[in-house]
Amino acid sequence: MSYPVTRLRRLRKSAVIRNMVRETEVNRDDLIMPYFVLPGENICNPIKSMPGNFQLSVDLLVKEVQDLVETTGVDKILLFGIPEEKDETGHVACHHDAIVPKAIRALKEAIPNILIVADVCNCEYTTHGHCGTIVDGDVDNDSTVHTLAAQSVTLAKAGADIIAPSDMMDGRVGAIRKALDENGFHATPIMAYSAKYASGFYGPFRDAAESAPKFGNRSTYQMDPANSDEALREVEQDIIEGADMVMVKPALSYMDIIHRVKTTFNMPVVAYNVSGEFSMVKAAAANGWIDEERLIKEILTSLKRAGAEVIITYHAKEFVLSELKKGNRV
Repeated sequence: MSYPVTRLRRLRKSAVIRNMVRETEVNRDDLIMPYFVLPGENICNPIKSMPGNFQLSVDLLVKEVQDLVETTGVDKILLFGIPEEKDETGHVACHHDAIVPKAIRALKEAIPNILIVADVCNCEYTTHGHCGTIVDGDVDNDSTVHTLAAQSVTLAKAGADIIAPSDMMDGRVGAIRKALDENGFHATPIMAYSAKYASGFYGPFRDAAESAPKFGNRSTYQMDPANSDEALREVEQDIIEGADMVMVKPALSYMDIIHRVKTTFNMPVVAYNVSGEFSMVKAAAANGWIDEERLIKEILTSLKRAGAEVIITYHAKEFVLSELKKGNRV
């Protein structure tokens, strides 16, 4: 049937009807909130390019995450570390007393039911800011994979619930799976940053994590933004090597990739709503150009509609608080 028998506006005429037929909803269980942790006590450094986000010492991180859980019910976080000292290979992150393992142990003691996703990469931990060991002016894949596997075991021993390698080295998922299994962590899932693009949207994160490369860029290991078929090859390889969840990063400019990954592989897909995407919304809102709450909800809904079951976003806390304030289900 066509117009005038069919009138699609009939199902839009009231909020009750719109709610009844709504296809996609974002709730707190879909969301992961990222945090940045650094050594020391009672430290709360504002991240200027990411309003409302901070570099936190472990003691204040625990308090912040407790508040997150109590006020919003969001019970999943992603941790990034800023170390006291860096080295050439990132091996400082493999130590038992490295900053992220310390934070994990403190969080698990204070909030036993919190789910902690531990990012695995070397860019925060290397003196040069690249994601691995430099040989002949570029990141050496296989020596970097060895470090990533060791870092993953350290994080799992500290209590990390999910290991999330974000480096884009070839073969790292298989090496991490093997290392975890050999150390008794057969049940620890891997959330692979499978299609991570060499994007301009990461600038604020590099301020937050103090991880900007000191020379060159990351185009020899992160993906070309022009490619989509290649993303499917990357995802497929990670699945073969043992990834339990696959991620597309960034999110907003890559919703076509999210959709292709979901429809091709039909497995849990994670979208990372990255720092630059977050900060653009904050900047526009600060200038009065947008309705911030409305736009945040629209962005998160669009990512879920594209095919992401899980969304990593710096908006997680404010989104849920906003929905609760409005009396909405979340």
